[in-house]
Order: sequence, then C-alpha cells, then structure tokens
Amino acid sequence: MLKKQHLKSKPVCKVTFYTPAQIEADTVHLVGDFNGWSETETEMKKLKDGRFSVLLELEAGKEYQFRYLINGKDWHNDWEADKYVPNPFSGDNSVVIT
Repeated sequence: MLKKQHLKSKPVCKVTFYTPAQIEADTVHLVGDFNGWSETETEMKKLKDGRFSVLLELEAGKEYQFRYLINGKDWHNDWEADKYVPNPFSGDNSVVIT
C-alpha cells in the first residue's frame, strides 16, 4: 500500500510504503531504483498491526520502480502500486508515480 503527500514548499512527494499484514517476516527491505536497488539500505519498521512501513521523500513528477525483499530472500510486489513493469528476471516490478 502506498500513501502519498505532495509538499507545496518544494517539488517533493512524501511516500509511505506499507507491506500487507499477511506477509509474515522478520525483516523487510524496500529495494528500488531510488536507492540503487540496494538490498540493505532501506530497512522497513515493523508496526503493531504486523505490517512494515517506511517513509521516503522522492522527487515529484517521476516514476520509481521497487519491490519488497522479505527476510533477505523472497521478493514481493506491492499489489496496490500505481502500475507494474516487466523486469529482466521473468517477473514484474511495482511502480510508484509521484
């Protein structure tokens, strides 16, 4: 799930990324072209309801591809993403449009 807030003071969109509650995990990392597809840079925090979340400030007016890395080995998409694009690994990447 994605929650977006556009700032009026600068061309930035605050995007909060949430995993679905049904994903059971010890760790979740948000991996995408905004962090060079780093599998460790953007760790998500576990919420009381079982979901994981992280807030990023992204440049407005762009599209960013991303996926969730669960427990360092399982890749998941955000099924409420703005759209999906094929990736070179026989799957799709989620896309957020800011």
